[in-house]
Amino acid sequence: MSLLWQCAIVLAVVAASAANEDFNVDCEKHSIKVTWKVSSELAENAARLFLGHCVPSTFSVLPTGEGMATFHYNLNGCAIKKRVTGKKHIYSTNLTYRPDRKPKPAAISHHIKCVYIRPEGWIPPFLIPAYGSAEGHGGLVFHMALLNEDLTGLAKTSLFPLGSFIPIWAAVDQKDHQPLLLLLEECVAATTPELQSASLVYPIITNKGCLADGKTGNSRFLPRYHSSALLLYLQSFKFALGEEVYIHCKLVAWDPEVFDIEKKACQYIKETGEWELLDDPSQSDLCKCCDSSCKPRLKRGVDSEPQGLVQNSVLGPLTIVENSETRIPSESVKYPTVEQGWLSFLSPQPSTCWRPEGCIMFQYIWRSGRNDPPPIWI
Repeated sequence: MSLLWQCAIVLAVVAASAANEDFNVDCEKHSIKVTWKVSSELAENAARLFLGHCVPSTFSVLPTGEGMATFHYNLNGCAIKKRVTGKKHIYSTNLTYRPDRKPKPAAISHHIKCVYIRPEGWIPPFLIPAYGSAEGHGGLVFHMALLNEDLTGLAKTSLFPLGSFIPIWAAVDQKDHQPLLLLLEECVAATTPELQSASLVYPIITNKGCLADGKTGNSRFLPRYHSSALLLYLQSFKFALGEEVYIHCKLVAWDPEVFDIEKKACQYIKETGEWELLDDPSQSDLCKCCDSSCKPRLKRGVDSEPQGLVQNSVLGPLTIVENSETRIPSESVKYPTVEQGWLSFLSPQPSTCWRPEGCIMFQYIWRSGRNDPPPIWI
């Protein structure tokens, strides 16, 4: 970061203000320093001044009765949010005065932002092993499986009535890496185990992580129980009814602290009519491109842009059927909750990955009988 901080661009934008407080922002090598001159009224309640969730590191009362609050903290502290967009690293937070505790809104709020130019050759921290040495990134193992209706085990059938829900679990083993974020970048349903030009295709997740099927139907991502796993609660669709269907997904392991328009999990909230970022709704602006095209403004070079760790997986075959008893749920759907109690059955078992070259290097497609449970490993 030694080169990065030298090219800092400081942006301080007032989001909302009830007074004319003066503040100054210094973006330093590894930290941010904010000095805030406040009125005598605010000086009497200095404990309610915050940068993110941090109180002033120092505070002094001036001869005029006004106060000078200084916040000097590491860029990784105080709930400061980091984003990587194009060639920039963006750190942002809010400078606030909160006379009342949350959830009541701040009486005064200034949006603070430090922007750094990304150095050439920068690698996201999550690609660096926590300890030891690594030769490439082939050690990661991705998983994908169908779950039963109440999320307590693997699915025992591959037959789904039209309009019912298909719980799909995807995960990546963290092993000796830093914490990882599992994303589903693209998912389609197809009538063939391999995507071909002649394959009939139904889009499920498009545009680098947008759950498109949730806008036309009731599909949703369920709240995460861990950053390295994702549960897609997919509503069965009117596609290739009665035929064998395969779910093709592109799984990506990424930094859980860094989101951008190409690395996200977005879903459409019908109650608000807006797209929402699953992992941090406050950054839902990243999902606005879901109705158009989620591509960076500038074309990035392959060598300079980290792509994350990627695995293409196939789940199936499964069959969607329509009969006289089929009833498509209304938009008012009660989604299941994820309980810690059932997570043990998803714990990776070394013996399950029985190929010496490792599970990441191949795709396993379930071809057993219709009533047999699908394998958990893909």
